[in-house]
Amino acid sequence: MADLTPTPHNAAKKGDIAKTVLMPGDPLRAKFVAENFLTDAVLFNEIRGMYGYTGKYKGVPVSVMGSGMGVPSICLYSHELYNFYDVDNIIRIGTAGGYQDDIHVGDICFAVGANTASNYAYHLELNGHYAPTCSFELLRKAVEAAEARGYAYHVGNCVTSDAFYEKHSNAQKWKDMGAMCVEMEAAGLYTNAAVAGKRALAILTISDHIFSGEEVPYEARVAFTKMMEVALDTAIAFPAE
Repeated sequence: MADLTPTPHNAAKKGDIAKTVLMPGDPLRAKFVAENFLTDAVLFNEIRGMYGYTGKYKGVPVSVMGSGMGVPSICLYSHELYNFYDVDNIIRIGTAGGYQDDIHVGDICFAVGANTASNYAYHLELNGHYAPTCSFELLRKAVEAAEARGYAYHVGNCVTSDAFYEKHSNAQKWKDMGAMCVEMEAAGLYTNAAVAGKRALAILTISDHIFSGEEVPYEARVAFTKMMEVALDTAIAFPAE
């Protein structure tokens, strides 16, 4: 009998994926991490162009895989990683649009919570609105990693939006509520982690600013290396359990 994979969306077999997965939205960022930071990296998935690799960082197994854009996409892939591949930790390494005046292009943001209008959690049939939050254990290690490298960072809430081209009036309201930035995946990832009893954290680099108009071209966004270094340092703080 053929050795079947657990899902039609991922060519990996059980055991091909490490306990900790870095998850950028852009699969080309996953390829960049594998080629520039991991040793002995092996491609385990390229179905739908969603590259996934497992290699070693400082001798510790780490995987990296793209999630695609938006809550539905990251929720499909993260659900499978947590539940079909025994992954314990997913660290999103993505880009975000800045809201606050003291947050600038290139800054690193750690998302404690993810405000959202997404309906994803409604399928859980909870008697109320779920508040998606990160793993404190991952957050603590990430902050320690950033400080050890001397990298400045911000910690607070982000907004996970289903609309990339959101209305400016909505952005102003979220800014007034203290949200650091806006992105499109963290709330879904945090929800899936909670359901699975696993850990998740979104480490975000500001690629553009909603109010100042600052922005970084796409080519540079693939290679936001400070975020990657912090995420990898965090990943190896959680060896296989």
